[in-house]
Amino acid sequence: MEISLEKVRTLRERTGAGVLDCKQALEKAQGNLEKAIVLLRQQGVAAAAKRAGKPTAEGVVSSYIHAGGRIGVLVELNCETDFVARTEEFRRLAHEVAMHVAAEDPQYLSREQVPAEVLEKEKEIYRAQASREGKPEKVIERIVEGKLTAFYRQTCLLDQVYVRDDSKTVGELLKEAVGRLGENIVVRRFVRFQLGGDTAQ
Repeated sequence: MEISLEKVRTLRERTGAGVLDCKQALEKAQGNLEKAIVLLRQQGVAAAAKRAGKPTAEGVVSSYIHAGGRIGVLVELNCETDFVARTEEFRRLAHEVAMHVAAEDPQYLSREQVPAEVLEKEKEIYRAQASREGKPEKVIERIVEGKLTAFYRQTCLLDQVYVRDDSKTVGELLKEAVGRLGENIVVRRFVRFQLGGDTAQ
């Protein structure tokens, strides 16, 4: 099947993937743009899994100021090499993550960073709610797990739906970048300042 340059260009704009990767994904998807996007995402996830254990000692600290100077964010984004850290795409990614933090105000980086006492308190609240609603004991734990997933999506940066594309999470955004840049990429830490408020990290 002949794939038009226009279609390759459109896919490249939507995913940031390389020209050859876009062409191959479109060929596999028989020209279907949405299927090609899914294929490219899967490639990114697979590449991210392979590189997950690689040390990330290079990177950048990116800032974002919002709402006329009322909200400010610093994000440390790490990668494996100085070469990738200096690329425009990597720096743009760091800026995008900082902008997301400004907009969505995550409290934690990942599920693993949520303190055990916070999780227990949330579980107690969810159990009490389910009991008050008269739910049977055997389904309460399933309800609690479902509500915990929603809690993670609200409070953990990597689980949050990416503010500029609600078809992916911030974690998936990073995995796609790993697939394109060929290096492990991690958010090391972030801090969000709001005028007159607390900081979240």
